[in-house]
Amino acid sequence: MGLINYNIEKYSPQQLVVIPLVLFIISLVVLAFTIVATGMPVTPGIDFSGGTAVTIITSDSREQLQTTFAGYPLSEISDMNNGKFLKFSSMDDTRYQSLSQLISQKYPDAKIDQIGESFGKSLQSQAALALIFSFIGMAVVIFLTFRTFVPSVAVVFSALADMVMTAAVMNIIGIPLSLGTTAALLMLIGYSVDSDILLTNRVLKRQGKLNDKLTGAFHTGMIMTSTTLAAVAALFAVSWFGSVQILMEISAVLLIGLVADILNTWLTNVGILKWYVQKGGGK
Repeated sequence: MGLINYNIEKYSPQQLVVIPLVLFIISLVVLAFTIVATGMPVTPGIDFSGGTAVTIITSDSREQLQTTFAGYPLSEISDMNNGKFLKFSSMDDTRYQSLSQLISQKYPDAKIDQIGESFGKSLQSQAALALIFSFIGMAVVIFLTFRTFVPSVAVVFSALADMVMTAAVMNIIGIPLSLGTTAALLMLIGYSVDSDILLTNRVLKRQGKLNDKLTGAFHTGMIMTSTTLAAVAALFAVSWFGSVQILMEISAVLLIGLVADILNTWLTNVGILKWYVQKGGGK
């Protein structure tokens, strides 16, 4: 990572935070529109909205499948090895039984999974509580670790910005909120704070010039992030070629979050810490 010249000495704290702050505001707007449209910050997948998932082994084209299931609420068709993965929106029992009969007749080896709408809403509540409590727990640990208000807020805000930006991009590129992507967002909470903790420790607890401490933290942090990015990118590539939808979505969410974390750690958090030190905070 020594090839990257990370020298921010000539930039003011305000200049450092302006780009990620604009992206954060845009992301909030995207989430607000999604809440108005769906009732959730991220478009819910079948796990949370309810519906029917069907895996079939077929060479039929998308157009043929759309014609076959024209009388049913087919919402998504995904390619997989030697077949297709279909998602249907919620429907009443009569239509579901009719759909099951049609699938059994035309695709006898098909796998059908149904999630009820009420069960999906129950999963929504549980997933929301998991994200909220995980984030609160992370924030408490950060405040107990540093016991200093501004640096702690910087770490927590950077993690929040990572989550918000990732959720906004999920909406833009069409990755739904499912149990798998919820797990990826939970993992992001941990990934988001490791480089922030490294940065804050270097700035507050080491002696030396501020720019030297920031540069050293950047090189170490980018090595950490790069190894994680490489592993997640490999997972994404394998799941893409293998058409493993859930792993592809999880790895995509992690890749988006890690890129957002680079912005928020080395611009937002650094800008806040630089302002804090220049005002006389830290050692």
